[in-house]
Amino acid sequence: MADNNGNNSTPLHFDTLAIHGGQEPDASTNARAVPIYQTTSYTFDDADHAARLFALQEFGNIYTRIMNPTTDVFEKRIAALEGGQAALALASGQAAETLAILTLAGAGDEIVSTTSLYGGTYNLFHYTLPKLGITVRFVDAADFDGLRASINDRTKAVYTETVGNPKLDIIDIERLAEVAHEHGLPLMIDNTTPSPALCRPIEWGADIVINSATKFIGGHGTSIGGVIV
Repeated sequence: MADNNGNNSTPLHFDTLAIHGGQEPDASTNARAVPIYQTTSYTFDDADHAARLFALQEFGNIYTRIMNPTTDVFEKRIAALEGGQAALALASGQAAETLAILTLAGAGDEIVSTTSLYGGTYNLFHYTLPKLGITVRFVDAADFDGLRASINDRTKAVYTETVGNPKLDIIDIERLAEVAHEHGLPLMIDNTTPSPALCRPIEWGADIVINSATKFIGGHGTSIGGVIV
């Protein structure tokens, strides 16, 4: 591979990215598999090195809650699979969508969401976000005029799911992106159900992609995780 994002003069196939994306063999050991860095913290070369890291003047590892070499490979791999620029891994899919939304919206702001949603997402939107002063307006995913009418100068994003849960309704990503972009808004989409193996929403106009890694990305029901692309 040419770089950690899987970029190459000859594009790598999806299966190759799923196995090797975001990683080069360890230079000191030549280990082919990604090492598991099971550590909470990291040493610094000296006080100046630590100061540069904490000031974000230099890239490096500070604390595993913020970054970790193993997590870094996972983030780069998911970004490559989704066709995105970068990714951020979190403890769950709910954490991923919550952080993504709170990065864009605060008290007094609004989000417009399609109605067919995972139950946890609906509860977040209907009960939790209003406690933080964020209003969520719900519209049918096929009602594009209703979507336009729900957007105002306080709207910060349009939210949807690639395949609505639990109705399994297929979303017209291009049309939703078109409406969102008409108003200068990002389209945020939960791609958990199809995963990037079956759909890459960024290729259809989405700006931010959320995945619960607990489902098909994890694959075995043995771990919980989430990721923002």
